[in-house]
Amino acid sequence: MWVLLFQRIHDAVIPESPIIPILSWSSERTLRIALGDAIGDEAHARVRSGLEALKRARIPGVIDVTPAYTTLLVECDPLVPDFAAIASAVGSALKHAAAVAASPAREVIIPVCYDTEYAPDLADVAAMHAMTPERVIALHSDASYTVQFVGFAPGFGYLAGLPGELETPRLDRPRPRVPPGSVGIAGLQTGVYPRATPGGWRLIGRTPLRMFDAERKEPSTLTIGDRVRFTPISRAEFVSLASEQA
Repeated sequence: MWVLLFQRIHDAVIPESPIIPILSWSSERTLRIALGDAIGDEAHARVRSGLEALKRARIPGVIDVTPAYTTLLVECDPLVPDFAAIASAVGSALKHAAAVAASPAREVIIPVCYDTEYAPDLADVAAMHAMTPERVIALHSDASYTVQFVGFAPGFGYLAGLPGELETPRLDRPRPRVPPGSVGIAGLQTGVYPRATPGGWRLIGRTPLRMFDAERKEPSTLTIGDRVRFTPISRAEFVSLASEQA
């Protein structure tokens, strides 16, 4: 039986750097915080620690904080009249973010079947990079990824760490329906579609795991900061694991 591994591996601390968070209003009640100008480990560490600092601050009037690659978006309660006070409190909390350890990261192992049945774009991706499908699979499954943030759809993690040899553009025309569990790549990203949705990423495999289940205590399999590895499985293993998930 396959076991999905969740292992705490380390604490992330925001790196000391000369980059100063830039706060700006993106709407009348959403505050955008820029924490870097390039996607990478340093910006991700700032986002994680900034997110943790704002959660701990429990600032009155802050409804939610949403992370992205290099930014945080702070949603304010429209019934709170003093948004300037909220912005000031946010700025104060971020001054101490460098000393805040984010939640320990986890290692998540995701089984993936790369058979043609589940990988409609694998051959095209291989051809685009003048390599065999087996080489694409090896590169994709040998890499280690970091969940930069979760968005687009509940449980969809944006994973950085795709080898440069596999950098691939999105489809010219998105599919109207991508099967749940589909593993896709786009640019230097990879990710798993948690449910059937439209999508333009190139599909190179599928996992039988449920990436999001609202009935679970932790609905999303992935969360920001997780370290992810993909492990190839056979079609028979996929069918067996899928039946266990039903």
